[in-house]
Amino acid sequence: MVTVLVLGNTLRDAVGESQIEVDLAAPTTVKKLIEANPDQLGGLLRFIVSREALITVNKKIGTEDSPVKDGDTVKFAHQSRTSYDGTRDIPI
Repeated sequence: MVTVLVLGNTLRDAVGESQIEVDLAAPTTVKKLIEANPDQLGGLLRFIVSREALITVNKKIGTEDSPVKDGDTVKFAHQSRTSYDGTRDIPI
């Protein structure tokens, strides 16, 4: 089982809960975990694609391609400014 923590009102509103337990049959990635559980986690996908979600796996910064295995904790936090993704200048 994987524990998914959803922080912030924007992401919580997208999935309806702040903590979700997801059964996991085999190791996967963060993105595939979301795609495999659309009823529970599907609302997060658009924030991942648009780079508006900060992802951690077991308290380590992650990405949509980070590996996830049974017993892990995956945390999503909303990052409202996509300009902080390192590809653009930070606005003054």
